[in-house]
Amino acid sequence: MSLQNDIMDAMKTAMKAKDTVTLEALRAVKSAILIAQTESGAKEELPKEEEIKLLQKLVKQRKDSAGIYIEQGRQDLAEPEIAQAAVIEKFLPTQLNEDEVEAIVRKIVADNNFSGMADMGKTMGLASKELAGSADGKTISTVVKKVLS
Repeated sequence: MSLQNDIMDAMKTAMKAKDTVTLEALRAVKSAILIAQTESGAKEELPKEEEIKLLQKLVKQRKDSAGIYIEQGRQDLAEPEIAQAAVIEKFLPTQLNEDEVEAIVRKIVADNNFSGMADMGKTMGLASKELAGSADGKTISTVVKKVLS
């Protein structure tokens, strides 16, 4: 079943339950999917990798907004953003913790004989490709810096 179908089913459930926060988050996802399909000119479904990137982007936007609201002392605005991020995250593959990411990065570094920060770009490229959807870029970058330093 495609992401778009999953979103539609979840929207129906949220409408029946009158869950406005979930419904708002799902509508944002549906809108982003439609925009991505229109941009690519494809009427068909998006590839799984693009769907994951799109969902990660939406979660990151909400978390960043919540962080800004919290800095400004606006907890009332931060809470819906955090709730929407949690709803969208349900559609992402399970995220690896930092230790699991570090193990994969260490393997990449060992397999390719990388050492030092000069190889950060190469390591990031390989790690991002291998961990696509399983970890966000910020976590991967932090771990790569830690391993290479």
